[in-house]
Amino acid sequence: MIATIAALSAALAIAAGAFGAHGASSAQAAEWLRTGAFYQLVHAVAALVLIRGVSQPGIAASMLGGAAIFAFTLYAMALGAPRWLGAVTPVGGAIMIGAWLVAAWRFSRF
Repeated sequence: MIATIAALSAALAIAAGAFGAHGASSAQAAEWLRTGAFYQLVHAVAALVLIRGVSQPGIAASMLGGAAIFAFTLYAMALGAPRWLGAVTPVGGAIMIGAWLVAAWRFSRF
């Protein structure tokens, strides 16, 4: 299930990046789409590695969840949602950072 979500997340990231490059309504919207797409794609790939390579589905799920919050708030603002939504974006970033720190701790114990 997590692998399916990660693959769909990667596909959405690519679509958002393409939209940012070719259809965004402003330079700011394009930047939000580019940033969201980058973080979402990186964490989708990381999640696939974590569940397939080192069997860490909890960390993978946290990365996907954090990336979703981070990217979707940026996507929403790029599509016209209120800018106060940007205050939620760091929550996703904090979850991603936490997931990487847990990964580092677990990997140090191998």
